[in-house]
Amino acid sequence: MSIGQFCIRDTVIVKKGDTIVEAAKVMRQHHVGSVVVVEESEHGCKPVGILTDRDLVVEILAEEVAPEAVTVGDVMSFELVTAREQDGLWETLQRMRASGVRRIPVVDDRGVLAGIVSADDYLEILSAELGELAKLLGREQGREERTRGA
Repeated sequence: MSIGQFCIRDTVIVKKGDTIVEAAKVMRQHHVGSVVVVEESEHGCKPVGILTDRDLVVEILAEEVAPEAVTVGDVMSFELVTAREQDGLWETLQRMRASGVRRIPVVDDRGVLAGIVSADDYLEILSAELGELAKLLGREQGREERTRGA
């Protein structure tokens, strides 16, 4: 299974030149804790960073920086880790773990943003798969018990 099958396609984005206040409003409007920072290209939006609610608290509020004087590009994470749509679930999870990130933008073959996947998304995927496995095992156990009882 590829990560492209599971990523969230409706990705909330901002641009590097947007102010922190604008980004915070977008995060609030969409009820998300992070946004993907993009730059326009001839093929579409290419991810260049991520801005999280933690970045806003630690880098702006805790430092008592005037939010209206700061752009997304000043605060966003620059060492962006991405996954390609065709990358496997396990491969992407290992990349996230090795990089110490909780979310990873997914890009197409041209590097254009296709979606995002988070650690929470992985928990949902795994719990759904484990639930299906439990159902299958339960059916098999029932068949085995009926066969032994007959």
